[in-house]
Amino acid sequence: MTWSQDYTPLGGIGLSALVAALPVVTLLGLLAFWHVRAQFAALAGLLVAGVIAVVVYQMPVPLALASAGYGAAFGLFPIGWIILNAIFIYRLSVESGQFAVLQHQVAGVSGDRRIQALLIAFGFGAFIEGAAGFGAPIAISGALMIGLGFRPLEAAKLALIGNTAPVAYGALGTPLLTLARITDLDLHDLSAMVGRQLPFFSIIVPFWLIWAQVGWRGMIAVWPACLVAGGSFALTQFLVSNFHGPWLVDIIGAFVSMGSLVLLMKFWQPTDTSAAPAPRDPPVNPANETPAAGSPAKAWLPWIFLSVFVFLWGLPVIKDLLNKLFAPALTVPWLHQAVLRVPPVTPHPEPENAVFLFNLLSSTGTALLLAGILAGVCLGLNPRRILNIYGHTLWRVRVSLLTIALMLALGFTTRYSGTDTTMGLAMTATGWFFPFFSPMIGWLGVALTGSDTSSNVLFGNLQKVTAEQLGLSPVLMAASNSSGGVMGKMIDAQSIVVASVATGGHPDSPDAGTILRAVFWHSLVLAILVGVLVMVQAYVWKSVVP
Repeated sequence: MTWSQDYTPLGGIGLSALVAALPVVTLLGLLAFWHVRAQFAALAGLLVAGVIAVVVYQMPVPLALASAGYGAAFGLFPIGWIILNAIFIYRLSVESGQFAVLQHQVAGVSGDRRIQALLIAFGFGAFIEGAAGFGAPIAISGALMIGLGFRPLEAAKLALIGNTAPVAYGALGTPLLTLARITDLDLHDLSAMVGRQLPFFSIIVPFWLIWAQVGWRGMIAVWPACLVAGGSFALTQFLVSNFHGPWLVDIIGAFVSMGSLVLLMKFWQPTDTSAAPAPRDPPVNPANETPAAGSPAKAWLPWIFLSVFVFLWGLPVIKDLLNKLFAPALTVPWLHQAVLRVPPVTPHPEPENAVFLFNLLSSTGTALLLAGILAGVCLGLNPRRILNIYGHTLWRVRVSLLTIALMLALGFTTRYSGTDTTMGLAMTATGWFFPFFSPMIGWLGVALTGSDTSSNVLFGNLQKVTAEQLGLSPVLMAASNSSGGVMGKMIDAQSIVVASVATGGHPDSPDAGTILRAVFWHSLVLAILVGVLVMVQAYVWKSVVP
């Protein structure tokens, strides 16, 4: 028996979309305006989503419960698993005393907090996004910046804004690989099209990042660094995406960007430091360690192991090998192939698969755990101390893991009930203005699901079908879903909670609602700018479309 989704349960798309938006409005309202703790806001949003799914959309209760359970499980694994082990590596570095050495070395490149933000939030974050995704770059970048003396809210905001331009090519191109499978469009055309949209924003984001950090005057003082970091990444992003494919865009771009910025610092340093942010006073040093003795290279061991393991685990040959060893596919009871997605989301009605892939060995979280253990041993920590650090890390993030599970339960309930599709369809009724709203649909999808990949699964074919009906390029509209989606990454509930976890544990650490308010308008304005660019490409600069 299957249950068919109904995208207009109240007779019209407008009224149905208003009701469908209530779970999201509940979640964001409680977080941003009523300062409710994230786990309670997520629970409230989940309850509202469940009631609407059952009462308004007539979704059977077992399907609604199974959807929420599936989302909660996905929130804990792989997402929670990745976050837990990313924070574990940071804690190892701190507890061993090597983070103090690392802090000194990064300051040696430049003591200016603006340059450090470009290196970590933009450059290093792009590398982790390209290799892992799933919130790992936000967790790691945020933790690194906290350790280097950034204030918690500042670190959270910068990590989220910096993690935008790389997202469409994250996890070795997974969002675009998925989009190509969903839409049956050529992968290289999609990669090239996104590579002709996002480089504009790869140039803008470093300037935007520093402007959000210190204001206009402080940004102007370091404009050469912003231009070098963004320009080198944008050029590499364009070349690799157009002439190679989506797999290594972020990884190569990140190396080129960080290398170019470090090289610039050999010949140029900011002269106007009056607008530069001051470090925390006192500097973050949770265990009051003194800098560890030995080779300064030891300080980089956790991060070198992290980079190597994450990169290796992202290679298809290794991932496939590990999946053969242990990767049970568990069908979700009551839900697997029980929900029928109908046109215009799919050309032909087809049931939704609900398979929980417990790919423990090939998970990026496992790669991070192994990297952390190996780093701990090489740093001279005994097994008991490594285990104690892991236990303390788990205890620290326990509430956040619960929150992530509730957030994903909410997202999966809206996905399987069809409420998020209702909101997407409401935007497709815009006719000639659809190219402007096309990236906004992707933005909405990522804001709801926490993943550019999930947004492409949800709305990719809808973009293609609408484009064909309106006489627009399906490649342009499908690519715009992914390009617009990257701007929603900084406000999705998963990312907000991850940023809160990574920068938590200090007296002035922000809650999830504070972080959301700090980045929401940045996300919205950047998404609008993507919409303007797509309008130009659709009606004026048509030759840019492959």
